[in-house]
Amino acid sequence: MEYRRLGKAGLKVSEFSFGAWVTFGKQVGEDDATSIMGYAYDNGINFFDNAEGYESGNAEVVMGEALKALNWSRDSYAVSSKVFWGGEKPTQKGLSAKHVTDAAHAALKRLQVDYLDLYFCHRPDIDTPIEETVRAMHNLITQGKVLYWGTSEWTAQQLTEAYAIARQEHLTPPTMEQPEYNLFRREKVEAEFLPLYNLFGLGTTIWSPLASGILTGKYNDGIPADSRMNLPGYEWLKKRLDSEKGKEELAKVGKLAVLAKEIGLPIHHLALLWCNANPNVSTVILGASRLSQLKDNLEALKHKAKLTPDVLARIEEIMGNKPAAPQRY
Repeated sequence: MEYRRLGKAGLKVSEFSFGAWVTFGKQVGEDDATSIMGYAYDNGINFFDNAEGYESGNAEVVMGEALKALNWSRDSYAVSSKVFWGGEKPTQKGLSAKHVTDAAHAALKRLQVDYLDLYFCHRPDIDTPIEETVRAMHNLITQGKVLYWGTSEWTAQQLTEAYAIARQEHLTPPTMEQPEYNLFRREKVEAEFLPLYNLFGLGTTIWSPLASGILTGKYNDGIPADSRMNLPGYEWLKKRLDSEKGKEELAKVGKLAVLAKEIGLPIHHLALLWCNANPNVSTVILGASRLSQLKDNLEALKHKAKLTPDVLARIEEIMGNKPAAPQRY
């Protein structure tokens, strides 16, 4: 396992990290979470991602119980939460100063920690001024409740506004963004955010590196019975694959699988290593509902040398979707 700085911050996070997502509290209970997180930690993972919206907070409860059972030294790992969807009442959602503050304290209780290493705005909130959110995050940092704050799925323009407000008002700016990034979702990380990496030192903690399982190849021949696509709430994924665009994506996955086999990799390892090869990715967040899945994904790191420039060029040829970088004159 190698470690990378979180953008320009001094914090170093493992190149592969672990995210609870909705599996904790639904498919994964405390005992399994303890086993999965323990294996992750023992193999070098030091960042564990979560959110108040994952299973209505139950994912954080499960992770908190696992952290208590594992009893690691607090200075040996980083844990995060994300704020936006806390409940149905007006004060329980969004990025108002009240909800940002209340959600942080609730996350600390559920995760059973004294502070959050990373705290994300889960989505942009068009009903709350960005200045209010920036100030709320800054206050949590000055109180010692949060160390680094960031965003998830914000635009470059919204991030730039947050940085400008922080500089003007002498507040703490965001350190990182958590965008979706995989072979099918590239625009933000590779083009839109490109000026921000050098200008602000933006870090990225990317999610869905396997495109909700599409890049594992398991949907090429139909939908397996134990697939997440058969779970309630995943109808959108099934609809995506049934579309013309989805069929085109599956055709590309088939070609990627042939290339992966040629160089001696399963396709999902190829997809994970491709994300990891981007120097602007601070960490690739893995998800797993079973220990065997995590073990398998971590094996990919042994084969980084197989993603040669020639292989990367062949991947580009198959995908045909490299976004254009901002023009320089």
